[in-house]
Amino acid sequence: MQVQFVDESKLRMTEHTRIVIDNVVFDDDPKKSDLAMTFAQGTARFITGKLGTIEKENIRLRTPTAAIGIRGTDFTVTVDEFGRTLVILLPDVNGISSGEIIVSTMAGEVILNKPFQSTTTSVMEMPPSNPAILDLTLDMLDNILIINPPKERMSLDEFYTTTNASKNVNPLDIDFLDEQLLNEEELERDYLEFTELDINFLDVELLEDMLDQYSDLDAELLKEEKQSGDVNIEGTEEGYDTTTQVATIVDGERITLSRTVSADVQISVDQEEATTVIIEQDGKLLDPIVINNGDTNTINITQ
Repeated sequence: MQVQFVDESKLRMTEHTRIVIDNVVFDDDPKKSDLAMTFAQGTARFITGKLGTIEKENIRLRTPTAAIGIRGTDFTVTVDEFGRTLVILLPDVNGISSGEIIVSTMAGEVILNKPFQSTTTSVMEMPPSNPAILDLTLDMLDNILIINPPKERMSLDEFYTTTNASKNVNPLDIDFLDEQLLNEEELERDYLEFTELDINFLDVELLEDMLDQYSDLDAELLKEEKQSGDVNIEGTEEGYDTTTQVATIVDGERITLSRTVSADVQISVDQEEATTVIIEQDGKLLDPIVINNGDTNTINITQ
């Protein structure tokens, strides 16, 4: 379905999409107008309307794992059942950027300002992934957002009086104890056959496909960063390492390590220093985290 607001902003939703409209106020004074929405699940496309009807600072868009700030733009949001979010900035009619999106979490933010540039978030406590441009076209997205017409409903009387009476069986007339019931090979009737025409090629899981593509691309970008020689980290993966449960964030000249189990541990070190960090938490001693060979400084954390 599509919802069009007073300012001509449009919200398009696929099947099984759930969006919560938290607040809508349109006033002659744009400063008093307000729009707040939460993308809870599924895939939706949001296209902003007339500039000046509502100030962009008063448009608050959220997902379970991210906040989205917009500056006159066209984009899609996909949220899976775990709250993971994929945001894609779309081009305008001329093929250039339709604006700018700021995707933020409690741990950081990224800016999307190029056509088909995207980012993902998994939890609010982790920063969004590095922006990457997906190999997409508007036609592909439009196909995914096609709304299937509802199936025609037929009354019970119409069903039993339809011209093809051989396919209409009153359930009350069936003797389920009849051993000869399947002798006529009911399952081979034409109306039970499944053919290629029955396949809906648009019935796909956009998030799974896009996240798989995004993960592959993000892995390549991370691999390139590690090969550049800027910083060498051993003992844990940059980002969130599911094995060590350590979140490693390289931001400018600092490297921040954090681990949250029964309590929080966080330490920030200079990116250019050779540091070894040893963490023992709840009686569990982690393998040393070695930064730039770690032969200058050693930090022991016991909790």
